[in-house]
Amino acid sequence: MLRVLHVVTDMNRGGLETMIMNYYRNIDRKKIQFDFLVHRGYRASYDDEIESYGGKIYRLSRLIPWSKNYIKMLDAFFQDHPEYKIVHVHQDCLSGVILKVAEKNGVPIRIAHSHSSSQDKNLKYLIKLWYKRWIPKYATDLFACGKEAGDWMFGGAKYKIINNAISAKVYTFDAGKRDVMRKELNLGNAFTLGLTARFSWAKNHHFLLDIFDEVLKMDPSAKLLLVGDGELRKDIEAKMRELGLAEHVIMTGVRSDVQNLLQAMDVFVMPSNYEGLGVAAVEAQAAGLPCFLSEKVPEACKITDSVYYIALSESARTWASQILSVKGKERKNTYQEIKNSGYDIEQNAKQLENFYIKKYENLGERN
Repeated sequence: MLRVLHVVTDMNRGGLETMIMNYYRNIDRKKIQFDFLVHRGYRASYDDEIESYGGKIYRLSRLIPWSKNYIKMLDAFFQDHPEYKIVHVHQDCLSGVILKVAEKNGVPIRIAHSHSSSQDKNLKYLIKLWYKRWIPKYATDLFACGKEAGDWMFGGAKYKIINNAISAKVYTFDAGKRDVMRKELNLGNAFTLGLTARFSWAKNHHFLLDIFDEVLKMDPSAKLLLVGDGELRKDIEAKMRELGLAEHVIMTGVRSDVQNLLQAMDVFVMPSNYEGLGVAAVEAQAAGLPCFLSEKVPEACKITDSVYYIALSESARTWASQILSVKGKERKNTYQEIKNSGYDIEQNAKQLENFYIKKYENLGERN
C-alpha cells in the first residue's frame, strides 16, 4: 500500500479540508492511504473519520517559516519517516518551506496544491509573498483547484488542475429533506438566503449583511442562514446587532450536515473578496440552488444556468433586488449537470489515484 502524506494546518471543516476528505473517502484505500501532518495540537473535526479509515495524524507546532526550531522539528520528522515518498502540501504560500525540507531529506515526489487566488491583506501578506517564490523551485508537481489559483500561486510554472469534486448524489435536491430542515430551523415560509463559509475576510460576510439588510427592507419576513465559524465571527455578530438583524439571522456554527442545510435555503449568496474556486458554490448548485456570486469567484465555478455574477462594486440594494427576482423559482435536480461538468468525486478520485500510483511506479523505473 502506498501512503501519501498530506500537510495541512488542521483537519477542521473548511473548503480544502473537505476537498481532501472527499477524495479520501472515494479513493481505493486498499491501494492508497492518506496520512496527515498537521500544525495544531488539538483534535479537529475530521480526525475521528481519518483514523477510522486507518490514516495516521502527526502533529507539529505552528508553521513559522523563519523559526529554526520549527525547521529542526520538520527536519526530524522526515528523518524519522523515510517511508513517505509522496508529500502533498496544502499550506498556501508557505508550502515551499515544507517542500524545501522534504527535498533535503530525499522525498522524491513533492506536490504543492494551491487552493486560493489571493491572500488576506494583513501583516503576514508580504511575508507570504516572499515564501511563495520558493514553491516552483522545491515542488516536483504543482496542483491547483482552478486556473486563477494556479496562475496566482505558481508564477507562470506549469500546473495541473485538480477539481474540488463533490459527491453529487449527497447534495441532490430532496423536497422531503428540505421540509424537515426548514421545520428544524423554524424557517416557516420565509425566503431564506444562505452561505456556508468560514468567517474570514475572503468570504466577505460584512457585505453579505449589508445585502441582507436591503433584502429585509423589501421582504421583512426573510431569513439569513450562516453555516460555519471563524476568526471574524464576533465582528459579524456585532454588525448584526448594529443593523438590528439578529432576530432574522440563524448561525449554525460548524455542521457535519451541510448537504441538508443547503436543502433548507432558497438562494445561495457568496460575495467573496477572492476564491480559488468556490467549492461551496458547487455544492449549492448540486442542491439545485440559485447562486449569486461576486466576480471574484472564478467562472469555472458556474456549472448550472442558475448562477448569477454580480460585481462587488454594485450596491447592496442592487444585489438584494437581483436576489429577490428569483423568489419562488422552482428547484430542480442538477445531479447530471454536476456529473457531466467533471465535478463528481468518483471519477476525480480515480484520476488522482492513478496519478499517485504512476508517479510512484516511475520511481522504480528510475532506480
